Amino acid sequence: MSNKPKKASEFSEVSLRSLDQALRPSAWREYVGQQVIKENLRILIAAAKKRKQQPEHILLYGPPGLGKTTLAHLITSEIGANLRPTSGPAIERVGDLASILTNLSPGDVLFIDEVHRLNKTIEEVLYPAMESGVLDIVIGKGPSARTVQLELPAFTLIAATTRISLLSSPLRSRFSGGMFRLSYYTNDEIQQILRRSAEILGIEIGEGATKEIARRSRFTPRTANYLIKRCRDFAQVSEGSMDVPTVKEALTLLEIDETGLSKSDRDILAAIIEKFGGGPVGLKTLAAALSEEEATIEEVYEPYLMQMGLLERTPRGRVATARAYKHLGLESPRQQNKLV
Repeated sequence: MSNKPKKASEFSEVSLRSLDQALRPSAWREYVGQQVIKENLRILIAAAKKRKQQPEHILLYGPPGLGKTTLAHLITSEIGANLRPTSGPAIERVGDLASILTNLSPGDVLFIDEVHRLNKTIEEVLYPAMESGVLDIVIGKGPSARTVQLELPAFTLIAATTRISLLSSPLRSRFSGGMFRLSYYTNDEIQQILRRSAEILGIEIGEGATKEIARRSRFTPRTANYLIKRCRDFAQVSEGSMDVPTVKEALTLLEIDETGLSKSDRDILAAIIEKFGGGPVGLKTLAAALSEEEATIEEVYEPYLMQMGLLERTPRGRVATARAYKHLGLESPRQQNKLV
């Protein structure tokens, strides 16, 4: 990659409609990271091909933005099948699932995103479909009701979830192909992803600017791609280049600091320290102080704050660590006690 950044007028255009799809890897060699998962999936698919069978059902789980949907597309492409995507919230009734399953063609891959949001009644219909390849339909009501079994074409179910604990044990046990947890990426891996994205977007970006975006990307490819697109926008509007000063200015405008914390992240830490003496403070109290939903704090903000060692969950509530004080430029209680 050249270190001479292009001017905004030289950027190539990728249509908005196809941008996210264009940035998604379309071949295994383009998919960075998750080496152990890729190797296990390669063996699973190769073995199924040798047996001339459909690959067994697969569950992908982990934090959002790590590439679960991309893996589903790559698996489908590798076995030469058609992908039939849907999501847990879209399947509201048993009839919705029955319609989806009966419209599958032999060899299709059914991808259910947010599978943890399926209700238990629909899960129970899914069990025999996954295990025996049949769909049990109840016709009629009361004493005259009867069950009809419909044979389903051979298919592979790939499910993705960010909250595996919400899946029932019977459903989890039916993913005989394996349950794979996607982990966060390293900075080097994020930089590889950014260089590929820059090439697709037609951006020449220096190594320093790539590192600057990577270190603020929360170890997540989706976040990295979001940031490089916003930095490109800023460079185009300001008629600048994708160099370190421009990238820093763009990220400052987005209120994302050097460690990837957003304003909301910092507000949470500041509230714990300034309003509650560093904690412990209960989630409900913290949510009320911030005018934020409890689930949003717990599921969106806290995981990264804990990963960075800035926040602790204790039986008595949330506690800001000494590192959080340092990050906000404040003296921790230990430092204050030393001065007394």
